Amino acid sequence: KQPLTCGQNKISMTIPVDNPRKWDITDPYLYDLQVCLWREQETNSRELCQQEHFRIGFRTIQFDPDRGFLLNGRKIRLNGTCDHHDLGALGAAFHKEAMRRKFNLMRSMGVNALRTSHNMPAVEVMELADEMGFLVLSEAFDMWEMAKNPYDYARFFKDWMEKDVRSWIRRDRNHPCIIMWSIGNEVPSQRSPEGWKTVEFLQDICHREDPTRPVTCGMEQTSHVLQNGFAAALDIPGINYHPWDYIKAHDVLPQGFILGSETASTVSSRGVYHFPVEKVLSHCTSDRQSSSYDFDACSWSNLPDVDFALADDYPWTMGQFVWTGFDYIGEPSPYDTNCWPSHSSVFGIIDLAFIPKDRYYLYRSVWNRTEPTLHVLPHWNWTEGQHVPVFVYTSYPEAELFVNGVSHGRRKKAVPTAPTGGLREEPTEERYRLMWKDVVFF
Repeated sequence: KQPLTCGQNKISMTIPVDNPRKWDITDPYLYDLQVCLWREQETNSRELCQQEHFRIGFRTIQFDPDRGFLLNGRKIRLNGTCDHHDLGALGAAFHKEAMRRKFNLMRSMGVNALRTSHNMPAVEVMELADEMGFLVLSEAFDMWEMAKNPYDYARFFKDWMEKDVRSWIRRDRNHPCIIMWSIGNEVPSQRSPEGWKTVEFLQDICHREDPTRPVTCGMEQTSHVLQNGFAAALDIPGINYHPWDYIKAHDVLPQGFILGSETASTVSSRGVYHFPVEKVLSHCTSDRQSSSYDFDACSWSNLPDVDFALADDYPWTMGQFVWTGFDYIGEPSPYDTNCWPSHSSVFGIIDLAFIPKDRYYLYRSVWNRTEPTLHVLPHWNWTEGQHVPVFVYTSYPEAELFVNGVSHGRRKKAVPTAPTGGLREEPTEERYRLMWKDVVFF
C-alpha cells in the first residue's frame, strides 16, 4: 500500500448500517458522521490531513402515480410554502434563530415542506430543515438563457449553468430533507419549441450528480408546455397557478401526477377589512391595502379554497407550495404600478413582522391535523348597527355564532356532490369556511 498524498487521491468506502432509524418529518433523526483523512509517515506514525463532520439521515422517497409522494413508504401530502431568502423586517442577512422562528410558525400552521424560491438556499436553511423535519424542494434558477431583466443570470447561463448546478447538488445532496430539485421557475424558454432540450440537459446533470431524486420546474405557460414537450420531459411537472388546467395536464402528460409548484397568490393586509365582501381579482382601493377577508387574488391566481378542493378531490395531486409563506419587499401586487411608496408584497400568509394574518388560520384549519383551530374574523370595532360579515376558520365541521349571547345560527361546511374542476368561479370556499354574511354589530 502506497502512502496517500492528501488532495491527490480518491478514496471510496462503504460503511454498512444495520436497521437504521429513519429520518421523517415526525421524527427527524440524524446521525453524526466524522470523516478523517490520515497520511502515513515513514516513522510508522500518522498525520491528520483533513477532517469533516456531517449530519446525515436515512429515509426513502417515492413518487407514485396512484399515491403521489411517499416518505418511508407513507403517503405525504405536500403542504408547502414558497419563500424568498430574506427575513422580513430583519433584512436579507441570514440569521439562524430568526429562520428557526419562521419554521416554527410554519410548523404550527401545518406546513411540512419548503420551496426555496428562486435561488440555491443557504446551507444553514438545509441544516435547519434536516433538524426540524421539513421537506425541501431546492430550486436553482429564475431564468435560463432568455433574460427577464437586463442584468440577470441569463448573462452567465451558457458558461456557468453546468458548473453551478453541479456545485449546488454536490453541496446539498446528503441532506435528507431534500426530496427534489427544481431547475427553474417560469423561465421564458417555456414558450420555445426547443425549450425541452434545456430541460433534458439540466435534468441529466441533476441525475448524474444525484440519481436518487427527481427533477421539476415551475411552469405557468400551460398552453405552451403541454404541447411543445417541455412539461413531458420533466420527472415531475410543476404547475404554477392555473389550477383549472390540472385535469387537462394530468390527462395529457405521461407522469401520472401534478405538483402545485406555486399556488394561490391570494393577497391580504393584516387587520384590514373592506366592504362589500366579494371575490375580486387585482382589486385596488384608496388605502392601497387588500382585504383580510381572503377573497382577493391576482389576475393570474385564485383563492386557497380552490387548491384545497383539488387536493381533496384528486389523489394524483401531490400537494402544493403556496406563494408565499411570508411577505417580502417587492412585488406589491396589486399596487405595483405607479403606487409608490407601496413596496411590500401582500401575498404572504404571515406579514413582514412575522405576525400571522387571518389567512394563516384558514390554512391551519385544513393542514394542521394534530391541533384544533378556531379563528373568528374580522375585528369587532365597528359602528353600532353596522352590518358586518363574520367568517370562522376552524378545523371543526360546524359552529354556532353568538353575539352578546344572541345566536346567529349554526353553519356547516359544505360537502361536495362531485369533484371540483379547479375553476376560480366555483364556490369552493363554502367547503372550508363558515360564513355569516350579515351580522349586525351592537
